[in-house]
Amino acid sequence: MELGIYTFGDIVADPHTGNKPTYIERTRQLMDMAKLADDAGLDVIGVGEHHGLGFVNSATATLISGMAAATKRIRFSSASTLLSTADPVRTFQEFSMADLVSGGRVEIIFGRGAFNDNFPLFGFDMKDYDALFAEKLELFELLNSNERVTWSGKFRAPLHNAEIAPRPHQARLPVSIGALSQGSVARAARSGYPLVIPVLGGSIEGYADIAAYYRAVWAQCGRRQEDAKVSLFSHFHVTETAEETQQDFYPYYSGYMRRMFRGPIPAATYAHMLSPAGTFVGGSVQQVVDKISMLKEATGAQRYVGQIDVGAPRFSTTAKGIELLATKVAEQLR
Repeated sequence: MELGIYTFGDIVADPHTGNKPTYIERTRQLMDMAKLADDAGLDVIGVGEHHGLGFVNSATATLISGMAAATKRIRFSSASTLLSTADPVRTFQEFSMADLVSGGRVEIIFGRGAFNDNFPLFGFDMKDYDALFAEKLELFELLNSNERVTWSGKFRAPLHNAEIAPRPHQARLPVSIGALSQGSVARAARSGYPLVIPVLGGSIEGYADIAAYYRAVWAQCGRRQEDAKVSLFSHFHVTETAEETQQDFYPYYSGYMRRMFRGPIPAATYAHMLSPAGTFVGGSVQQVVDKISMLKEATGAQRYVGQIDVGAPRFSTTAKGIELLATKVAEQLR
């Protein structure tokens, strides 16, 4: 099983001091995370896209290019790229350039995002939410397959034998679709894209159903079952002991999730999230191994990627988590 980490580059106040990192401090942390993950032997690092003041990254391909120049072997993925409000041509150019810088180590996950602030920011209407994504995904597929493209649609100026450059180092940029809804999952399967499932609460059985539905639609389209690829992305925290996650990490995660819970996470809720019945991948090495194993068995996933710095703990804690994931967790899962 491939293992990796991802980040949104959150700017979060430390619950003990109230201090927030500056944008330059946070950017340096992300660069250091990539180098640590590369040196430790992890398979992939994902970089999420947000457009508010609470996040440092809104230009994923740019950040990936910087990380690629400082690393040797790890693969990079967006997590995810909000294609609905982006220009597919420019997106292809930016990620192709990052792929060239990396020597062929870049992937893209397209999603529609959990937040909608990108729609007014870039002048799009939420009523076109689904139509925008469908049209732009279709155009990106043409760009990814052809050096010259002729195309017309509703939301972008037409292309007439347009030269699409630069071309990536890889023959094609690998594309996956991040999805939870039945319609989006079915579209990924019908179009032949790997599926990325964001594990965000609920039950493990629910995610098993999503993966099973994806594979059923995939097979209905006449494709081989073994070619249906599923990845899982989730909040993640690993420590030497269970107590460190239960006690020391609680203020960080509770602060991070307080908007969703409209206040601190109740201690009983946090304990349930960490339990075998919950979906938060956190705790001791053995707890993490057990939870990822359960998710893998339920969904048949080939890759697990954890949000290593969720809650923005101290960087020393994040670095230790990378080490534990790449050594002790990986040792049992691979």
